[in-house]
Amino acid sequence: HWQAGSFPEPFRSRIQVIHDGIDTAVVAPRADARFVLADGRGLTREDEVITFVNRNLEPYRGYHVFMRALPELLQRRPKAQVVLVGGDEVSYGSRPAQGGNWKDLLISEVRPRIPDAHWQRVHFVGRIAYEHYLALMQISRVHVYLTYPFVLSWSLLEAMSVGAAIVASDTPPVTELIAHGQHGMLTPFFDGQALVDRTCSLLDDAEARQHLGQQARQHIQQHYDLHSVCLPAQLQWTDTLT
Repeated sequence: HWQAGSFPEPFRSRIQVIHDGIDTAVVAPRADARFVLADGRGLTREDEVITFVNRNLEPYRGYHVFMRALPELLQRRPKAQVVLVGGDEVSYGSRPAQGGNWKDLLISEVRPRIPDAHWQRVHFVGRIAYEHYLALMQISRVHVYLTYPFVLSWSLLEAMSVGAAIVASDTPPVTELIAHGQHGMLTPFFDGQALVDRTCSLLDDAEARQHLGQQARQHIQQHYDLHSVCLPAQLQWTDTLT
């Protein structure tokens, strides 16, 4: 609805908002999910896994905010494994003015503040096959999603569908999906300290994570399920075109 609202009249009143749909039977919680790192180690739901997913790691999706919060997050969570998914190209916006890519630029900025022992718990896995990405979402203890006011990522809806506990930016259109304290926890986009505090608070509260994850999945099932909601709406819309 936020995206549709950006269109001027006379177009806006002619637009129907129908999501592509999430197959919630496939994108679902899985207790035995396992994600294998490049060194062969397997992560499961027993591990304290923090996830961050972008198509490409860049400011539009808050990569700079997450990275600048990473030193304190690692210090406060000595057992956490942080897994970042995404390429080093540009999907939105532009490349850094000084050249290179956002991934390496932010690593060079924060790396001096992260001890080697902590850095070993940070895993850049690049772009991965969908089944591996899904397994990662299923083991995620806290999933962090940040974005400028821009088109919403499928990854947020999929994280909600698998029942992940989510810390997300308090920005449109995230607030269209997540009510603070109901489907996840919201934090100001640029407030790295609040991001760390919210994440650590959820990591310490299994009951809150379970509640938020269940509510998030229920929300996706009720409003964004492919087979029961979105596909019927799409078919109904096409019938109006004849």
